[in-house]
This record gives sequence, structure tokens and C-alpha cells, in this order.
Amino acid sequence: MNGTGGWASAQSLWLIGLEWRQHPGRLLVALLAIALGVALALAVHLINASALAEFGSAVRSVNGQPDFELRPASGAGLPEALYETVAALPQVALASPVIEIDSIAIDPQGAKRSLRVLGLDALVAATLAPALRPRADPGTDRLAMLDPDQVFLNPAALALVDPINRGSGSLRQLRVQGGARLLTLTVAGSVSADGPPLAVIDIAGAQSHFDRLGRLSRIDLRLAAGADRDGLQRALDAAGVTGVRLAAPGESTLRISNLSRAYRVNLTVLALVALFTGAFLVFSVQALAVAKRVPQLALLGVLGMDARARLRLVLLESAAIGLIGALIGVALGTGLALLALEVLGGDLGSGLFGGSAPPLQWSASAAAIYAALGMAAALAGGWLPARQAQRLAPAQSLKGLGGDDVGAPRPWLGPLLLLAAPLLALLPPVGDLPLAAYASVACLLLGGIVCVPALVGAVLARLAPPLQPIWLLAVERARDQRQVATIAVAGVVASLALSVALTVMVASFRDSVSQWLEQVLPADLYVRTASSSAQADSVYLEPALLQAAAALPGVARLQTQRLVPLDLDPQRAPVTLIAREIADPATGLPLVGALVDAPASDRDLPVVYASEGYMALYGARPGQRITLPLPDGRRADVWLRGVWRDYARQQGAIAIERSQWRALTGDERVNDLGLWLQPGADPAAVQQALRGLAGNPALLEFATPAAIRATSLAIFDRSFAVTYWLQAVAIGIGLAGIAASFSAQVLARRREFGALMHLGLPRSGVLALVCAEGALWSAVGTVLGLLLGVGVSVVLVHVVNPQSFHWTMDLSLPLPRLAALAAAVLAAGVATAWLSGRAAAGREMVLAVKEDW
Repeated sequence: MNGTGGWASAQSLWLIGLEWRQHPGRLLVALLAIALGVALALAVHLINASALAEFGSAVRSVNGQPDFELRPASGAGLPEALYETVAALPQVALASPVIEIDSIAIDPQGAKRSLRVLGLDALVAATLAPALRPRADPGTDRLAMLDPDQVFLNPAALALVDPINRGSGSLRQLRVQGGARLLTLTVAGSVSADGPPLAVIDIAGAQSHFDRLGRLSRIDLRLAAGADRDGLQRALDAAGVTGVRLAAPGESTLRISNLSRAYRVNLTVLALVALFTGAFLVFSVQALAVAKRVPQLALLGVLGMDARARLRLVLLESAAIGLIGALIGVALGTGLALLALEVLGGDLGSGLFGGSAPPLQWSASAAAIYAALGMAAALAGGWLPARQAQRLAPAQSLKGLGGDDVGAPRPWLGPLLLLAAPLLALLPPVGDLPLAAYASVACLLLGGIVCVPALVGAVLARLAPPLQPIWLLAVERARDQRQVATIAVAGVVASLALSVALTVMVASFRDSVSQWLEQVLPADLYVRTASSSAQADSVYLEPALLQAAAALPGVARLQTQRLVPLDLDPQRAPVTLIAREIADPATGLPLVGALVDAPASDRDLPVVYASEGYMALYGARPGQRITLPLPDGRRADVWLRGVWRDYARQQGAIAIERSQWRALTGDERVNDLGLWLQPGADPAAVQQALRGLAGNPALLEFATPAAIRATSLAIFDRSFAVTYWLQAVAIGIGLAGIAASFSAQVLARRREFGALMHLGLPRSGVLALVCAEGALWSAVGTVLGLLLGVGVSVVLVHVVNPQSFHWTMDLSLPLPRLAALAAAVLAAGVATAWLSGRAAAGREMVLAVKEDW
């Protein structure tokens, strides 16, 4: 048996090789589909994995390897006196105080760059974090690490040093913003830590320069031998230490991983769309191969090849397509990942990882998984053609009486899948991922494709018989061969539906963001100094500047905004509190739903408005009390009155009236400023006056609402650049599927066309018949693809997006773009049918009627 099986396998491989040598174009089309699917999915995985690995490596090099980090439970700083208490505990072998500051440096070109400043006790911290050990430059005092005005920079930060002061033995300086001042610090040396720009300074210098006197950000701990977390926690409780928590050193990596997970998963699913459409293309290509080789397969059957061997032959060919395509895809995906990391950065334009270009982290296991998915897609696509080859009746097929039949699917399968789709869409997410919604999309696509024969029958049953013979033949054959429609339009339905869905989703998101920007940017001019909420405590505007700005000529009124990061969950990124003037929330905030008034018992509480992201992540609801941590370590109850839409902060945001925030905290700092100008005022003159008030022009950034909208939408388009590429790939694969489908139909009917030509139908008539059928099938596929695409887009917009990113948006149908997509697919279908018809009208088809064995 083993010898016979080996001979049969070798015979099958020989037949496959012979077929591929005769028709290499068919092979290339199928290989391209699988290779693109594997390449895109693997590239997305490698890019995400590389970005996370680089981020984690940078965090480890900066944080070192402490056993635990003692952090404030509420996000406020730790009192400096706590360090002596903790360091004296018997469970602690080493304690290192740390101050973390996110600030801004001015590079040699005058541009603002994000800079992280770490204040350390260099004599202690180097033991826990060797990458932060200061290395003094030659000729520098060896005690420079204790000088509060000298800093040590990592390689990325050295590029920010003012070149005017460079040179052998000269003084190098770094310009850093501290509060509303521009500090000039002397560069005394370097540190070896990788990652974004980083400056290490003595802890006393960090406290004095950045207004952190008496406060610490964290205390790194190394435990004594035999000590554990529980014992340390008991010791802290016994010492009366409250308002702190023991954090794992990799907490930052976990936070960014959780924050970017939805983006990464959605990109991976979209990349796998190419494999989904690739399976349909393999189906069409293999159907073409079976249709073309009916006489050969029938002859092999008469000579002794049984049905299972024919099934195995087609499946083996599909597996070979999948294997070769997967190997090509792995190589191509690696190249795409390298290119994308260089051009778009590790976040693919999303901004989640800061746009850096990390080195590629190649994974053999990931390559094997996606290669296996490619083979699985090829086998799935080749299953029905293989079953068709298995069902051939050799004797009848040799006489031209079989071989073009397609098994009818169960009539209940399509409606059942379509019914399951909305039910799955109603299910909640699993682990914050919309897994049921993805299954809903798959059910919509598969159910719609399975329903193609029934839809064609329903449409044609109500179609009046045309008077022209060509159209009569086309319509009547369509009525009689409805099952063939599944092969003819499966690829176009799948690719067009997915392309329509992606088009509608991106257009809906873009339109919603554009409308949101118009509502949240009512002022004529905006001024800011901090570029993120993480920098808000280190980079701000002074009250004196605000008073002077309000009195400037041309300024009608101004609105201030304070950003405060609130650390509510160790596993999530901080929620951003926005303290601003909210005279009328109905016009000042993009509200979602109705406002809820507080009962009499809570009317004295401060009122807040939470973003959709906060509501989803923390399970809140309007009309309830929530507790907010305050910068000084206290906690305050507030009343949650309503929900607003915020596309800028996926981690969640809370808006509060600034006067109420000042009453709670005494915080007078301001990060952003919006100005309404008087009629006829010159914005450029107002900007110049504000720069003069700031003392240093480099500290302020100015933007008009139009510029902010343009920049925001450009970032949006950059973030969705990968989606556009995936859409183009899906369309390309679908069009290739149309070509393969119509070629299969033409080859399977060569005797029919030959007979028509013998009966007097001219060559132009055959071409017209094939084009008429192509137009009919393409029109059906286009209509169904549009309908399914809109259905899928509803799931993406109203289910996948809220469950993934925790914000809602309005559905927008870009009719001109959808019409262009439909017209392109319809024209491509007719053109492909015409090209196939040219082969059908040749002498080969006239001679095909003689193939009567």
C-alpha cells in the first residue's frame, strides 16, 4: 500500500507540474493572491511586534531591573520623606528615588522635541539601572553627576544639543523647558540607554528646575534576600505608609500594549482579508483548471484513476499553491515590514509608539503560523473544485455530457448565515476585542455568496424575456445555471463587499472626525506649550501671561484649558482630565445623549463630563458619583452629568469646569489657550505680541482651526494608509478572480460555443453572448457586493469601532466613490468576459464539437 500510495503521489506531482508548465499564468494568479495575503498579515504582525519589543527594551533600559517600583496610588507624587522610611525597612536591600519628567527640548533648528528627564541619585541608581550610569566627558569634573545644572544625555538626546557650543573642549548646552521658563543646562556626558531622547540629572536639580521640591515620582526597590511582595506590603502597612502601590517594572510596557491592542488586532484582521479573498481566487482558478481538464480527468478516470485520487490531485495542487505562495509571502512580508518600519514607523502612522523606526524583530514561529494560514486558505479555496473533479462521470464527460455541473449548496445555509450575522453583532466583546463582530462580518460575506443562486433566480424570474437572441440566450442560461453564478461572482462579491465596507468605514470615521474638530475648535487662534497631557505638569503657561494676553489689542476674549493625567488603573494609560470653561455643555462639548441633573443631595458636587472611552473602559454611566484622585493625594467625589465624544484620547478623558477644578485643587496652571479675535484684527500681529509676552518665542506654538483640522486629517490619512493599501489589494484580487471565473466558464462551454458557430452564429455573436453573460453576472455580483458591503460597514462602524476604540461615529455613504467602485468592477467584468470570448470564438472552439469520444 505504501509503495502504491507513493507512486500515486509522484504521479499526481508529475501531472501538477505538467499543468503548471502549460499554464504558468494561472499559477501566478493564484500564487499572487496567497502570497499577498500572507505577506500583509505577516508584515502587520512583525511591525507591531517590533514596535512593542523596541518600546519594552527602551523601558527596561531606563527603568533598570528593580524588583518593584513604589508609586503613588492616585497618580500624585510621593512625599520625599517617604524615601527614608522605605529605605530603612528590613525587607528592602536598596531603594533609589526617582523623579520622572516629560518636558520639551529646543533642538538646534529651533523646533520643539519631546524629552524625558530623569532625576536620580546617581550613586544609587546605577546599581539598579546600569544603562543610566553617567559617563562624564573627558576633562569634565568626575563629580559632575552631583551638579544640579549638568545633564547626561542618551544618543537620541545628543542630537538636540546646541551645535554653536560644540567643539573640542567647548561647553555643550541643552535648552529644556521647565514650566514657563527655558532652562539652559550643561551637557557633562552621556548615558547608554536607548530609545527616545532622555536626559539624566541629579535629583536635586530635577526638583529645583521643574518645581518638584519635596516630591518624588517613584522609588525603585530591590528586596533583601528572602523577602517577597506580601512581606514588603505588610511592612509598609505596619510603618503607616498609605496611598502607595507596588508596581511591576514592566507596567509601562503593559499599558502601551493594552492601549495599542485594538489597533494591532484590527490591522491584523484587515490584513487577513486578503487571505479571505485569496481563498475565493484559488477557488476560481482551480474551478478553471478542473473545467479545462475535464477530458483529461475523464480519460484518467477511464484508465483507472478513481474519484478519491482525482479529489486528492486537485487538493494536492491547491496545497502546492498554498505552500509556494506562503513561502513567497513570508519573504515579501519581511520586506514590507522593513519598508513600513522605515517609512511609517513602528506605529504605522497611528502615533501610539511615537513614530520611531525600530529594528525588525523577525519571528520564525509567526512566519510559520501565517504560512499555515495561507495553505489553509488555498485548501479551502480548492475544496469545491476538488469535489467537482471527484464527482465527474468519466464516460459521460468524455462524450461532453458532464463536467460542468456545480453542486448546489444547501438552500438553508445562506439565510441561516445571514440571520446569524446580526445576532453575533449584538454580542459583547471578549477581552475588549470584538471577536463576535468579526464572526458577524464573516457570516454576512459567506451567507451573501451562498445566496447568489437564489438571488439570481429571484431576479431573473421577474425579468421579461428579451427579444434579442443574444440576450435571450444569456438570460435563459443564467436561469438554468444559477449554481454557476457562485463561481462566476464569488470573487467579485467578496472583494467588492470588503472594499465597500472599508471605504464606508474610513469615510464615516473621517467625516465624523472632521465634524468633531469643527465643534471642538470654536476659537480663532490657539496657543499651546505642552504637546501632550504627560507634559502638562512640566510645561505650562503662567497666570501673568494670560492676564496680559486678554488685554492685547485685537483680542475679544480667551478660553484657557488645563490638562492633568489621572492614573486610575495600573494596566491602562492615564485618563486625561480637561479643566476648561464650559458655559454651556450643549454647545461647548460634542455631547452624546442627554444630560442628567444631579439630585438634591449631590447638587453641591463638582460636575464632570466623561468621554465615551472613559465610560466604556471604567463601566461608568451618566447620573452617578465618581471619585477622582487629586494632585495632592486627596480624592474628591464628583457628579457625572453627561457623555461627550472625544477622538483624540482613546484612553478616556474627563472634562470639568476650570473654576471648579481650581476650587478643588488650587491649580492655576494653564496648558492651552484659545483666543477669539475682534473683527478686523490681524492674527499675525496677535501672535507676534504673544511671543513677546512669553519672553522666548520658542516656548509657544500657534495654530488656526483650519491648520489644526488640516494637520489632524493628514495624521488620520497617514494612520489609515495601510487600510487603503489593503483595499487596493482586495480589489486587485477580486478582479483577478473575475478573470479566472469567466475563463473557467468559457473553457467549460467550448463545445456549446462551437455548436453555435456551426449553426451560423458569427464570431461577433459569440463575443456579444459572452459579454452579455459577463455584464449580467458582473451586475449581479456588483449589486450583491454593494449590499453586503454596506451591511458589513454597519457592523464595522456601529459594533467593531465602539468595541475596539470605545467611541462612536455616524455612518456616511460616500456615494461618488461607491459608484466609481461599482462601475470599475462592472467594466472589468465585461472586459474580462470579452477577452475570454475572443478565445471562445476561435477555431479551437469550432473543432471542439469533434471531441466525441
